[in-house]
Amino acid sequence: MTQRFDKVAGEWDKGDMRQNIADAVFKTLASRIALLNTMNILDFGAGTGLLSFKIAPLVRSVTGVDLSSGMLKQLETKNTPSLHVTPLLQDIMERPLDQKFNGIVSSMAMHHVADTLGLFQTFYAHLERDGFIAIADLEEEDGTFHAQHGNDGVHHFGFNRESLRKTIEKTGFKNVRFHNAYSVDREDGNYPIFLVTATK
Repeated sequence: MTQRFDKVAGEWDKGDMRQNIADAVFKTLASRIALLNTMNILDFGAGTGLLSFKIAPLVRSVTGVDLSSGMLKQLETKNTPSLHVTPLLQDIMERPLDQKFNGIVSSMAMHHVADTLGLFQTFYAHLERDGFIAIADLEEEDGTFHAQHGNDGVHHFGFNRESLRKTIEKTGFKNVRFHNAYSVDREDGNYPIFLVTATK
């Protein structure tokens, strides 16, 4: 899966779909959570930084963690002296960081992680007290969304909200809320995207 993302990294930001998703996720997130200039944020599955760079001007720091070196190289090219996201190539489920964050965000990465419970346990462990998560992904679908590029590395065809709520609450998070973030409209169907927020 990592090699696949490395190969497409240079083209990743082209076209409207991913840009539109990142815009919508950011707007939904910012309308639900106060992003403060004292906050250190972790963007899980940051890719080329489409979401990271929207958040970065509002907070103290953003660390973009990903398993694809190709994606993170694209992210790094966007850094400027006045706007910076720290790229980090690491599997934080296997090798946790020694840093805790005020918030963890993610857009369209969760379906690539097989162990959803383990992922939210990892998020919980990386958060400061009263920290938040804001995680965007697909509503449950039949596998069509990724079919044109192949479902290799796709462990979940979206998520059922109630099942995901139970998983998140099981790890200790409180105030779990689901918000409609965006809908991808294509010839082969309509694919809603939610943003789920919760606090430690």
